[in-house]
Amino acid sequence: MAVPMAKSPGNSPGEETTGPPPRKSSIAPGVFWPSAIIVAGFVLYATVFRTSAQKTISTVQEEIVGGLGWYYTALVSLFVIFALWVGIGRFGDIKLGADDDKPEFSMGSWLAMLFAAGMGIGLVFWGVAEPLNHFVSPRPGVGKAEAERSEFAMVQTFLHWGIHPWAIYIVVGLAVAYAVHRKGRPVSIRWALEPILGNRIRGRWGDAIDVIALVGTLFGVATSLGFGVVQIASGLESRGWVADADKSVQVALIIGITLIATISVVTGIGKGIKWLSNINMTLAGVLLLFALITGPTLFILNTFVEDIGAYLQNIVTLSFNTGATEGHDGTAWVSSWTVFYWGWWISWAPFVGIFIARISRGRTVREFVTGVLLIPTLLTFVWFAVFGGSALHRETLGGGGLVGEDGTVGTNSAFFQLLDTLPGGAFVAGAALLLIVLFFVTSSDSGSFVVDMLASGGDPEPPVWSRVFWAGSEGAVAVALLVASGSGTTSLTTLQTAAIITALPFSLVMIGLCVATVRSFRSERQAYLAAVRLKQEQRLVDQAVTAVEEGLENGTLSNGAEKSPAATDTPAM
Repeated sequence: MAVPMAKSPGNSPGEETTGPPPRKSSIAPGVFWPSAIIVAGFVLYATVFRTSAQKTISTVQEEIVGGLGWYYTALVSLFVIFALWVGIGRFGDIKLGADDDKPEFSMGSWLAMLFAAGMGIGLVFWGVAEPLNHFVSPRPGVGKAEAERSEFAMVQTFLHWGIHPWAIYIVVGLAVAYAVHRKGRPVSIRWALEPILGNRIRGRWGDAIDVIALVGTLFGVATSLGFGVVQIASGLESRGWVADADKSVQVALIIGITLIATISVVTGIGKGIKWLSNINMTLAGVLLLFALITGPTLFILNTFVEDIGAYLQNIVTLSFNTGATEGHDGTAWVSSWTVFYWGWWISWAPFVGIFIARISRGRTVREFVTGVLLIPTLLTFVWFAVFGGSALHRETLGGGGLVGEDGTVGTNSAFFQLLDTLPGGAFVAGAALLLIVLFFVTSSDSGSFVVDMLASGGDPEPPVWSRVFWAGSEGAVAVALLVASGSGTTSLTTLQTAAIITALPFSLVMIGLCVATVRSFRSERQAYLAAVRLKQEQRLVDQAVTAVEEGLENGTLSNGAEKSPAATDTPAM
């Protein structure tokens, strides 16, 4: 049962509630132009001064990851605690919308969209490569036995892709969803901070917050697009469908994906993005079932149960592990994997969080937390269990061949190497390539939609020209940096590192979002309890009045009144 909305939703009694300023333009100049200038300036710097940019950005990143690993580790773990607390606790019945709002999208479409936007493409890219990497080069302190390294590989992968990243998304998504759907604010992170910043969100503070979110989102989507086409090109080359997957092929792929994403984002969430997300989930489910049935089925099911148990048993220890007990090697390993992931997920939080908030009208807080935190996590674990488990089975009990003779893993080609071991050949590889393309299109169009909303002042339906501009900008940035990287992906790596650096200032914004959410929920709860008390008092008054009226009607009150002055019949003392 949803908590009824008070007259002034989310605000304490007597608190003045003012709406957003009237729109004067189809864009928010304080967000649009600074973001565009920052993006253009960085792309020029990363392409013209490629070596200098890489060195400078890498140095900054090393200082952040190396010196603040403890901060990221503790913060992300606290985000998990926060997400569970608001979902399980007394705030769970608050509805993200008006009391009579129904969910805008069906449960299936809602889950498909948030899953595809949140990490769909990452599962394809890392589904085989990450468990293999952890198996070959485990964290210092892990035993050398194959069975121990195999279990560690899956459990560590579960940590990186489980409830922790989704808790990060919840912090942003829940705060924005409450501000947008419950309080009627524009779709923007700044308005989620209104409970603690007040009217300052209307000025430069609010613009700065949205610029950080917009730039981080565009950088993150552009780098994923660039690295993704490298994987697609690797798959095309491994199947012999192209003779040489050089930069021209990769650029053509980026242009094609960007065009499809532009068409999708122009049609809006209710059509293109929703349809593509549903197709993604269907195709991913078919490929998953095929790999499960044709692969080492019994081994996958057995190890899945074991790995889930090991994950639950060790989740607290793993969540707070900084590698300090293993010295420099231990902290270096944790920094290069876990801390890197936490920074990457935080850099994606504005994009995914805002997108999830936009599609979550009509859900309660408990539904939101359950849907975002638990269901995608379970699906993610199944995916890694099937593909990662199949790869580990082949390396430990099968014919091997997925790890090179030098002990390295081909990250870009590992997924296709595993598919080559399954029946189906070209058909399965073609389906996998189609899935990767569709996942990239979904990430690109949903990312473009979020950028459009931020650049348009929080408009939930931004203008078409803005959608085309930002979707094209993401593709152009990816193309420019890929071409400028020469024979490698140096510039793309530089952009990816820059995106993760933006996670540091945005992590402070996320702390503010947690505080703002608690304040809003407490105000809502207090207003609800006050309304309940008033209703109870009114009911007691109504019952008393009714009793008096009934007594007058049947005469019981008048008879009682005649008999009550018995003292007058008593002889005077």
